Amino acid sequence: MILPRRGTSTDMRNLIGIVIVVWLVIGVAAAAQRGYFGSNKDVSCKSFGDTALTIVAGPLNYVGANPKITCHTPQPSK
Repeated sequence: MILPRRGTSTDMRNLIGIVIVVWLVIGVAAAAQRGYFGSNKDVSCKSFGDTALTIVAGPLNYVGANPKITCHTPQPSK
């Protein structure tokens, strides 16, 4: 019987953490390639949502995913 070595759960947590960081870095690269950063336009709910979804989608952006969001923010009363 082979017993797992000590620290295996720590190794797995480290691996999962690395995978998540790499996933998000790829998402940031995709958002940068789409021009979501560096413009002087006003940030709206839609532009922020599109950027956030692109980052979270990560590598899926390179296999055809193009996440978009529609949001409507309430207007202030007059």
